[in-house]
Amino acid sequence: MTIIKRIILFTFIIFLHSCVNTGVNKNNITKEKKYYSSTGFALIYDDDLNAQGIINKKIDNGKIITIHSTLRKNTLIKIINPDNLKFVETKIIKNGKYPKIFNIVISKKIAELLEIDGNNPYVEIYETKKNKRFIAKEGFIFDEEKKVVTNAPVDEIKMDNLSESKSDENKSISKIKKFVIVISDFYYLESANNLKIELIKETKNNNFLVKKISNNKYRLSVGPFKNFNALKSTYISLNNLGFEELNIYNE
Repeated sequence: MTIIKRIILFTFIIFLHSCVNTGVNKNNITKEKKYYSSTGFALIYDDDLNAQGIINKKIDNGKIITIHSTLRKNTLIKIINPDNLKFVETKIIKNGKYPKIFNIVISKKIAELLEIDGNNPYVEIYETKKNKRFIAKEGFIFDEEKKVVTNAPVDEIKMDNLSESKSDENKSISKIKKFVIVISDFYYLESANNLKIELIKETKNNNFLVKKISNNKYRLSVGPFKNFNALKSTYISLNNLGFEELNIYNE
């Protein structure tokens, strides 16, 4: 074999080796984490609920405490009352079991701080990234928020003051009046319509609706309902049919 042929062969082997390494590196790329978000109703804790077996954990209603069925303990979250835009940044304190119609259990202190309507305890929940500004400490006080806590009328939380910068016209936010239960999104319109027909038969409810969200995306939902009590029976019926962790949106 001539020297030129050897050089060409050696170069080709190096090229193949580099291609293999590149492929391995692509496979090792870590996928970006998807952060949890949910909209629905919060169950405000009461000792009677624990005594009746509705909630399987006890908590101190005078503290900032949350219970969740799936999120891990110490997961950082933000709970928002969309009715007035007030929010609390905290963490999941305990894991527990409670009726699936609720997306979280909160203490009465959280409910009071967010001024949640007991008849329509609608909230938004977002998992937040762990960073230097937002690190949970014992007692639910955050390291970078201690200065805020000492000057605030209520401890252990960070509240928003966005409404202060708005005009008087925007300070008054209308009350949530209608809710929609989202079943699922579909690629094909026919699939959404077929399930719609089956659910109408099973639940005896004619308020199911298929709406086009975008090209090749069709959303099946049911509603609207004027309040929490109005949607409760439909939600439970869907749970019994195998539909779990359904999101509830306000129109």
